[in-house]
Amino acid sequence: MDLELRDLKWAIATSQHRSLRQAAEALQVRQSTLSRRLQNIEYSLGATLFERTNGGTRPTIAGLEFFELARRILEDTDTALRTLKARSRGEHGRLTIGIYASLATGNMRATLADYHRRFPEVDVHTLDGSHHHLVSALARGAVDVAIMTNSRSSWEGRVLSLWTERIIVALPERHPLAERDAITWRQLANERLVLPLNGPGPELESLLAAKLNGDKPKRVLHQESGLDRLLSLVSTGYGVLLMLEGGAGLKHEGVVYRELQEDAEPTRLSFMAYWQESNGNPTLRPFLKMLHERYPDLSVDATLD
Repeated sequence: MDLELRDLKWAIATSQHRSLRQAAEALQVRQSTLSRRLQNIEYSLGATLFERTNGGTRPTIAGLEFFELARRILEDTDTALRTLKARSRGEHGRLTIGIYASLATGNMRATLADYHRRFPEVDVHTLDGSHHHLVSALARGAVDVAIMTNSRSSWEGRVLSLWTERIIVALPERHPLAERDAITWRQLANERLVLPLNGPGPELESLLAAKLNGDKPKRVLHQESGLDRLLSLVSTGYGVLLMLEGGAGLKHEGVVYRELQEDAEPTRLSFMAYWQESNGNPTLRPFLKMLHERYPDLSVDATLD
């Protein structure tokens, strides 16, 4: 059986008119061409679809069943084609994003909100982890794009400069340093710190060691917990927490946030988007284009076409 989608459309159109002449005019084809094609369809099906009389044409019972099936085929085909086109434009599908810091507030949260507004049919999945973990996930294709700080670790793929975030200290509200508007690195030398093992924790600990010129804090409590549990430890007096400002939107009773400064200026970390040029996920390119629009920086990998 050799039927084309055009055959189904022509047959349905003919069923909606009282004569072949009217159907041919509506389809803008010759009446003889339409008649011959309908005969070929009926021959291929082994069934009569139309009763032909001097008064015109009308569907047979077999024809009515065929037209109903043909309509469903055309509707399903149209839906499938629209879905495929949307996927090819990155408007439908799945995007996996490696997340390095909290989504409680800040640019990362705003970026995901904007992306969902623009592409509501894309399923976004997130994966948390350290630099090493997310770079490994990028290399094996488990993550399409990772949003991380500007690490010195080698990366042979593509990068796009994004935003900066301040480093924040979370303190118990009755802590002596909570009375200050800002805190210096040196003032952390005698503090007991709470630091996560994942995300920015290792990087912040290394940065602290560099700022203290080799001096070590009184004690460092490494935790595998999420930010909410870390703030619970802070509120109960277990220590102070180094974090990025993106997490400062997470309010926690008994905890206050203070900016970490150096030479009276806030200490910031730069964030980058990392991805592989060979990644063929259609949803990735629109996401990168949106990042470039939100955070334009001509100095680093700005060409995304």
